[in-house]
Parts: sequence; structure tokens; C-alpha cells
Amino acid sequence: MQDTYIVKLVAVHATVLSLLAGCARFEARPLSPELTAQQFEARTLDDPQLKEFLEANLKRELADWPLREWDFDTLALAALFYHPSLDVARAQWAVAQAGIRTAGERPNPTFGVTPGFNSTTGYGASISPWIVNAALDLPIETAGKRGYRIAQAQYLSEAARLQIAQTAWQLRHQVREALLDLYAASQTEVLLRDGLQLRENNVKLLEQVLDLGEITANELGQARILRDETHLAWLDAGKQQAQARLRLAAATGVPAIALESIHFSFGPFEALPEAPPPAEAQRRGLLNREDLLAALAEYQASQSSLQLEIARQYPDVQLGPGYEFDQSEDKWMLGLGVTLPVFNRNQGAIAAAEARREEAAAKFRAVQAEIIGAIEQAMASCRTSLMKVKTADALAAEIRATVDRTGKMYEVGEVVALTVTAAELELNANAVNQLNARIEALRALGQLEDATHVAADLPDWSQQIPAKRTATIGNGDHE
Repeated sequence: MQDTYIVKLVAVHATVLSLLAGCARFEARPLSPELTAQQFEARTLDDPQLKEFLEANLKRELADWPLREWDFDTLALAALFYHPSLDVARAQWAVAQAGIRTAGERPNPTFGVTPGFNSTTGYGASISPWIVNAALDLPIETAGKRGYRIAQAQYLSEAARLQIAQTAWQLRHQVREALLDLYAASQTEVLLRDGLQLRENNVKLLEQVLDLGEITANELGQARILRDETHLAWLDAGKQQAQARLRLAAATGVPAIALESIHFSFGPFEALPEAPPPAEAQRRGLLNREDLLAALAEYQASQSSLQLEIARQYPDVQLGPGYEFDQSEDKWMLGLGVTLPVFNRNQGAIAAAEARREEAAAKFRAVQAEIIGAIEQAMASCRTSLMKVKTADALAAEIRATVDRTGKMYEVGEVVALTVTAAELELNANAVNQLNARIEALRALGQLEDATHVAADLPDWSQQIPAKRTATIGNGDHE
């Protein structure tokens, strides 16, 4: 009989060991700040894998590589390739997807063995002194709890997936704003350089006039002050250009040195597209904003959570088939267990789930109201700024005509050179105002794009956001 017991005990141990053999094992992945910093500093815009990424998303072959000029589209895609915030969003989505698998797992059965020995029965007796009690506990979930858990995890996974697109839009907006800053600074620098030359010429002319005694030294001093102020503004424009490059590098996810020898194309900023009608802009925003869709998915998850807590009012069932080897006798049994809802019926958890659902609904309404407000403000800014551009353009045309007339009058000797210079200075100052008006309009249009998540130049841009990981600091992999 002892042999029988030993055989059964060995069989149980073998079964347990076979189950443990399939368990996952921990694999250490050290993260070195020094190594990650070196890998970041090594990033460039001539990476062959970046070329493959651009070709895959631009749907065309890049025969000229490295690119001679980088425009907004290529820089935005480079940000999707390099910027680590997208990797964070994708990692969070992977965690949420793992949550679906976790939610779908069924509870494991419990197996227990309780060996015993009857010391009053000797080894020489006709019956075995051993007593072995083996019990298997099989939990069975009721009321569809597993389905509600899975539904909740799926909605949370969808919200995390939408966050990837939300992050991509934020990166796109940051790249656009930084590139627009660079465009504004570079154009301003050119205009101020021309203005500085005009003011230098004006000072020289006034010095000649002062020698003739036709003006006072105070008038010449004022002209010199204006010249020096223009010089300072020109130097400041150069500083702003350098800072814009740094912001552009940060938005792209590369070190500043990677943009030092890069030439940029500002084509998208040369024209001002018309703003869509307010109703159309609002409709597009409420259909395309990922944060609104994510808030809706979180609300649906809260509904599933409430359903799960309501279902937990109903107890699960534990089936307990068992076997007992009792001093040479085989005994079989079948147990049934339930949790009695005597002291509570899960009312506290249900109330908390209802409150979380109301919180999710309030969050959805708040996000929706914020989007509507942002769209309305962006539309108002677009209308105002576009009107300013038209006014500035009309004024520039008038001043240009005046400069042309003054030039012709100077040719026939009706006016002096100072009059021509004054007209050209007025034209230069208006050109700066005209540029500022265009930059303001471009910012307003960018604001509208960010409010609606619909690009004016590429309506389906959000559909091209890559779903896979891009460049990961730490292992240098690109996908």
C-alpha cells in the first residue's frame, strides 16, 4: 500500500513540475544613461533607415539622398521616426493590449494535498497507516464577469491607441511652429538687413546735408539712432533664427548639430489657404479629434466597469472534486462552494463605478466643449488675420506705387535723394509689417489645424501615422 501512495505522490509532483516548466522567466535589460545619451547625439538626418521610413510614408522613392532640402512633410515624418514621445505612447498601448489578454484569462484551479499518518496503526497491520487527502478547486465565474472585463480592457486599449495619433498631432504641430519660427526669423533678418542698408545710406546723405547747413545735428542724431536700432533688431533676428533651429531640432527628436548644415524649404508658408466654413471646421474637429474619441472610449470602459461591478453581486461557484486515500480505502467526493452575500452585495464598488462613469461623462463633455471653443477661437483668429494680410498687401501696393513715382520724380530732378530714401524706408517698414501679418495668419491657420486635427494641405494625414515603433533609445532598433 505504501508503494501505491508513493506512486501517486510522485505523479502529483511530476504534474506540478511540468506546469512550472512553462512559466516565463525574467530577462534583465539594463538601461544606461550614458549609452542612451551617446545614441541620441549620434542621430542624423542622413540615416539609411530614415530614408526607408520616408519612402514608405511618402509613397515615392528618394533618389537624391541625403536630401538637399527638408520641407515640412519630411521633417514631420522625421519627428515620427525619431521622437521618443511616440515610443512612450506605443508602449502605453502595448500595456493596454496586454490588459485585454489579462482580462480574458480564466482563474486557475487550486490543487491541494494533505498527507496524514495514523500512528495507532502499525506497519505490520493489514491496512496502510497513511491518509492522503487531495482536493481540486475549480472556480467558475458567473453573470458574464469575464466578458465585461474584456470589454473594459478593449475600450481602454482603444483609448491608448488613439493617444498615439494624439501624440503624433502634437509633434506635427510642434514641428510646424518651430519651422514657422525659423521662416519668420530668416525673412525678418533679410528685410532688416535691407532696412539697415537703407538707413546707412540715409545717414550718409544727411551727413552731406548737414555739411551744407540745411539740417541740424539733432536730425542727424535721430537718423543714427534709428540706424542703430535697426542694427540691433537685425542682430536679434539672427538670434531668433538660431533659437528656432534649436526648437526645430527638439521637435524633430534629433540633436541640434544634426540641423546645422541642413537647408530648409518653406514652400507651405508661401501661400495662405482659405479657412473652411465654421460649421465644416467644427464638424471635422468633432469627427477627427483623437482626444475626444479617446474620452468616449474611456466612457465606454467605465460603463463596462459598472456592468462588471453589478455582475459581482452574484457569487462565483467553486467546484471541488476530491479524493482521499484513507488507510487503504479510496474515497471520492464532490464539493460545491459559493460566497454568501450576507454582509454586503458589492454596493460600495457599484457606487464607485457609477461615480467613475459620471466622471468619464463629464470629462467627455469638457473635452468636447474645449474643442468647440478652440475651433471658434481659431476661426475668429483666421478671419481677422487674413483680413490684416489683405489690408497689408493693399497698403504695400500703394507704397510701392509711391516709391515708383518718387523714383521717376528724382530722375527728372523734382525731388532729392533723401525723399527717395525716405520712401524706400517706408516701403521696407511696411514689408516687415506685411511679413508679420502673414506670419500671424499662418499661425492662426496652424491653430485651426491643431483644433480640428485636419491638415489643410493633407486632409488624410492622420491616417498615415505609423503604427509600429520608430527609433528607440537604448537598443538602436528601427522599425
